[in-house]
Amino acid sequence: MRAMLLTRISLLDDGGKDTCRDRVSTGVYVTTITGPLVFNDLPVPQPGSEDILIKVSACGICHTELDQIEGRIAPPKLPVVPGHQVAGVVAQTGRNVTKFKKGDMAGATWFFSSCGKCRFCINGQENLCDEFKATGCHADGGYAEYMVISENSACMIPPSFKDLCSAAPLMCAGVVGWRSVKLAGMENGKTLGLYGFGSANHIVLQTANWLYPDSKKFVITRNPEERKLAIRLGADWAGDIEDATPRKLDCIIDTTPVWKPVIFALGNLQKGGRLVMNLIRKEEKDKQYLQDLDYAKHLWLEKEVKSVANVTSRDAEEFLEIAAKAKIRPHIRIFSLEEANAALYELKSGKFAGSKVLHIN
Repeated sequence: MRAMLLTRISLLDDGGKDTCRDRVSTGVYVTTITGPLVFNDLPVPQPGSEDILIKVSACGICHTELDQIEGRIAPPKLPVVPGHQVAGVVAQTGRNVTKFKKGDMAGATWFFSSCGKCRFCINGQENLCDEFKATGCHADGGYAEYMVISENSACMIPPSFKDLCSAAPLMCAGVVGWRSVKLAGMENGKTLGLYGFGSANHIVLQTANWLYPDSKKFVITRNPEERKLAIRLGADWAGDIEDATPRKLDCIIDTTPVWKPVIFALGNLQKGGRLVMNLIRKEEKDKQYLQDLDYAKHLWLEKEVKSVANVTSRDAEEFLEIAAKAKIRPHIRIFSLEEANAALYELKSGKFAGSKVLHIN
């Protein structure tokens, strides 16, 4: 099968080049190296007794892949097939599988597996399990024609999603965005601020428009094209990072990879409001902005800061049901599997508003 492998830690620049810091041998399957990912011809993986084999139709591209490539997430295994926004069709099932049958539409999220026994798993917080494993990080993911995952970790994609390229970003950007909304304590009538308007928050806005029709939604991003898209998708206002929002914000979701927006977001946060940071890692390049943190201005009066850690199976079930009812469709730009490196460089540069998707089968 065709696949793209992450084989080394690289520093990407915005001009489409990468600087290699380390390299791990990928064995006999290597054919070419063009950028951080290597195109390969690999054997089709075989499902275990409780697994399904997904023929991958599409896989979304996430900023977390940049964190893996650039080393902010220490890769637990190299080489690895990245990709955790997977949408496809079940090609084969293990002998004990009951949830799926051949031909079903199935997806995979960042959640690949957990221990299933600790207090977090028992309480439906498998995202906090010490043995949490991530798709495309601890195990091979969706930048390939096929992938294997447990039937209990896979998602059943509703039949209304005929276009699997549009369904792919929902597996992460949509699902983790929904978890962010819940953690923010969003309710109808509260004011929502979205810092950054990439793949996740442009889906969050559509979700919020459907769930919270009486709420004001403000988008804050440095990218003028993203501000235009936000208004087209129903935002009440869109501004730049340093702008004061028209109203104080009860709930804020920050998806930016840097620190500057955090300071300005806290300045716009309402008393008793909550800022949720929806990303796995922040970059270090502008961390000096934290020196501008003023307790009285930014944190006092019971303001809260919370992070999002991974997702759960329940998050995926809830969000896909919402997405089907609300007819949520991401704004996508499609690449071929072999164009994965180009897509990653474009994501790094922030040149396209919306989601990037690899069309594989």
